[in-house]
Amino acid sequence: MRAAARDSGAREQIKWGHIVYLTAGPVMLIRAEDDRVLFGFWRGKRMRHLEPGLKGDGKYELGTLDLREGDDISVDHARALVAEAMRLDAELGDTTRRTA
Repeated sequence: MRAAARDSGAREQIKWGHIVYLTAGPVMLIRAEDDRVLFGFWRGKRMRHLEPGLKGDGKYELGTLDLREGDDISVDHARALVAEAMRLDAELGDTTRRTA
């Protein structure tokens, strides 16, 4: 996941206690916890066609993939998710700016 995110051209930064990848604003994150790793995308709800396991609720578009011991994600799938996140970011712009 990290290699795919780093190869995207987004800046890697520790923010809010986890690894965040940014362009003008945040695009994706990797959050390691004791019993899981979250691979999150600020526009993840729009990416469910690629990964139905992306969870997210509420008014924001953040969607996260919850990976636990024994779960696997292929390099190709991680790259496809990152590519879609970057495409959406390029198309829709900074996730922190409100659009009406």
